Amino acid sequence: MERNTTEKQKKYTHLTFAEREEISIGLTSGKRVADIAKEIERDASTIYREITRNNAQINDVQYRANRAQIRADKRKKESHARQRLANPVIQKYVVKKLKEEWTPEIIAGKLPLDKPGYKTNHESIYLWIYKDRRDLIQWLPRAHRNRQKRSSIKNKRCIRVPDRTMIEHRDPQIQTRNEAGHWETDTAVSRQSKAAITATVERKSRYLIAKKIKGKTAIAMHCAVVNSLKKFPEKLRKTITYDNGTENANHKLTDMALKTKAYFCNPYHSWEKGSIENRIGMIRRYFLSQKNRLVLDYSKAT
Repeated sequence: MERNTTEKQKKYTHLTFAEREEISIGLTSGKRVADIAKEIERDASTIYREITRNNAQINDVQYRANRAQIRADKRKKESHARQRLANPVIQKYVVKKLKEEWTPEIIAGKLPLDKPGYKTNHESIYLWIYKDRRDLIQWLPRAHRNRQKRSSIKNKRCIRVPDRTMIEHRDPQIQTRNEAGHWETDTAVSRQSKAAITATVERKSRYLIAKKIKGKTAIAMHCAVVNSLKKFPEKLRKTITYDNGTENANHKLTDMALKTKAYFCNPYHSWEKGSIENRIGMIRRYFLSQKNRLVLDYSKAT
């Protein structure tokens, strides 16, 4: 027997919020599922499936349209979400290296070398940890329970450093990291000591210099940066990028001593000098954390 094709089959569409409201009203008024299905021109099996999947079961209320819609939207969103680190080999490698105190950035860079044919990126690792493996958060550099968002400068007091040249006036070529001699600098402090660590990194080579200083002061910072960079030839001392902390107030003295040019990130835009922020994070993790507390010796500080 040939199938009757005179009438086109209806294309299935998901229930709308209005239809869910009709289901909720009908159930509350005691109507049969078959009668509700007939009123909204749906198959009874569709209604039964909807009630089963999106039943609220709160305060003896069997079905509510708003809660059903929320559940349906969430399920739809999750069904389209791309799975992070689906490969078990990569997952095992990430877990192992995190527990060896590697950062996601280092793991992503070393994976293709240690496991040829496999690759990922640090963002995928972070997303996988925060979504699927929250037990691994404790092994992250900062161990934040939630990923930190970039904060707004609105209603915040901006610390003023005299005679600043902002980073948007810096030569765009510096951003490409094709030329050596451009540096970023910052400090790390500990709650257990007034002493601090100043770190300076070269943007192209990522070469890092770290020094202990007696305190986070302008003169200590000036001396530390000058002592760190004066050993290099002048062609490798071109620019230094700072944040807006008061310890950088002597930047003009530093420029005079090193023949460099100082630039400053916008307030609360630390990602504009990402190289040093990454290194400072590692320094805090290994030397200033509660696990590996480092008592800074004043007698050996700059």
